[in-house]
Amino acid sequence: MTEPSKVIHVRNVGHEISENDLLQLVQPFGVVTKLVMLRAKNQALLQMHDLASAMNVIQYYTNVQPSVRGRNVYIQFSSHQELTTTDQSSQGRKGDQDSPPNRILLVTIHQMLYPITVEVLQQVFSPCGYVEKIVTFQKSAGFQALIQFESQQSAVQARSSLQGRNIYDGCCQLDIQFSNLNELQVNYNNDRSRDFTNPSLPTEQRGRSSQQPGYGDAGSLYALQSSGGRVAYGQMGNAAAIAAAFGGGLPPGVTGTNDRSTILVTNLDPDKIDEDKLFNLFSIYGNIVRIKLLRNKPDHALVQMEDGFQAELAGSLLFGKRLELNFSKYPSITPASDTREYAGSSLNRFNNNAVKNYKYCCSPTKMIHLSSLPQDIAEEEILTHLEEHGTILSTKLFEVNGKKQALILFEDEAQATEALVCKHASSIARSVIRISFSQLQSI
Repeated sequence: MTEPSKVIHVRNVGHEISENDLLQLVQPFGVVTKLVMLRAKNQALLQMHDLASAMNVIQYYTNVQPSVRGRNVYIQFSSHQELTTTDQSSQGRKGDQDSPPNRILLVTIHQMLYPITVEVLQQVFSPCGYVEKIVTFQKSAGFQALIQFESQQSAVQARSSLQGRNIYDGCCQLDIQFSNLNELQVNYNNDRSRDFTNPSLPTEQRGRSSQQPGYGDAGSLYALQSSGGRVAYGQMGNAAAIAAAFGGGLPPGVTGTNDRSTILVTNLDPDKIDEDKLFNLFSIYGNIVRIKLLRNKPDHALVQMEDGFQAELAGSLLFGKRLELNFSKYPSITPASDTREYAGSSLNRFNNNAVKNYKYCCSPTKMIHLSSLPQDIAEEEILTHLEEHGTILSTKLFEVNGKKQALILFEDEAQATEALVCKHASSIARSVIRISFSQLQSI
């Protein structure tokens, strides 16, 4: 019996089965680091990231017959303990039977946890040779790109050296094939297409696609398929920003697959709350589109976030903090005279530098952070401005890059939350201050 190995041997791999098909077969069990298609033998070798992942694959498919495109395939441990560079080079030769070598590569990116732009792709592929053009788009196989090199030799080298590699640690894996196209046509230079030989091209006009028919629907912005449904590019960008801010993964309670952006908030105090105060609280976790207080239920309100990720983040970090939050059955709030619009508000925090803002997202704490303060502000002025909301235990004034900021520690979370809700975007000495919760425990 073959010894357990990180390398998996797959038999009965017909010519209709692609590398992407095999990746989809085993990727639920872990990251694939190398893949070799042995077309002449109708076989393939896949190397998992670790032995445990490979063992999970074999154990699962011992009880379940794997089938790809209607064809049964047979999986076992390989006699190889590791796939060598020579093995990968042979993949470049034998896999080329699908399409002959060409200076244009078709690249599919798997496990795309971070947004991939033409700039990222250009940085990854340019060490192999001069990249002339890049076009990105979404197809059923996932996020894809066509990359045109100046020479066929550069494209062959790129396929040989980059196939199966990850752009980022543990994600954004490259699956590279030769394209059968002769020339890419690029009409716009933007984050989804680029002609590096013609920098004078305009940026994309709204509602127009920068791709030729057959490249995929890039005009509607690319999307990520997830178990929770179709997630739009803007939403996926937020997920990447959240993951980057939280150290590479989503925070507890955030799945990244929610597509409901409207939150039903209950247990409000109708005598103290209004739309602007709800905006001040929820805008910590994302941009607000609109808010509606339910007049027939004075302690209820609807808050529509920019997307499902932000709504899920707010729900996760605010859940159990006196308020009760649930996703609304309504996908959005209908504009009306009794709704307050915030979509174009300059007070929305996530229009720029989203990663930085997500980094400071946290559940309500006893301490708040004040920024955009006047340079000549005195500690006494801050105390006078905030002391009506509770007992202030300590304060600290400081400067970051020449800008005055402050930390204020209240007696409890409720007092700090009230101060934020009531005084975010208020004025001190003709300056509009910004307030967020601080993750520090003491000053």
